[in-house]
Amino acid sequence: QVQLVESGGGLVQAGGSLRLSCVASGISFSINAMGWYRQAPGKQRELVAAVSSVGATNYADSVKGRFTISRIDAENTVYLQMNSLKPEDTAVYYCNTVMWHNLRPLFDSWGQGTQVTVSS
Repeated sequence: QVQLVESGGGLVQAGGSLRLSCVASGISFSINAMGWYRQAPGKQRELVAAVSSVGATNYADSVKGRFTISRIDAENTVYLQMNSLKPEDTAVYYCNTVMWHNLRPLFDSWGQGTQVTVSS
C-alpha cells in the first residue's frame, strides 16, 4: 500500500522560503522518479519539480531558479526547497512518483498534501 506523507508547509510572506518534506512507504523508492505536484483552488494539479532515480531533475518553468528538489533514498524522503516565494505559489503541495517519459504519476494514490500560502 502506497503511503505518502507531506509536511513543511505554512504561511510565508512573498520572497520568503519554505522546505517541504515527503516520506514515502509501500514503494521501491530508490528506483522511482519522485516529484512534487501542486493544486491551487479551481486549478488542475500540476507537476512543479521531479527528480529521477539517478538525480536528474526537471522543473516547471514557473519555478525554475527558485525551487530545488532533492532526495535521500536511505530515508525514503524527497524534499522541495522553495525560495523567493510568490503569491501564485499558493497551493496544496503533494509528492508522488513520476513516470519520466510523460511526467505523470505512476500511482494514483495521494497523501493529504501540505498547504503553502504566500501572502503579498
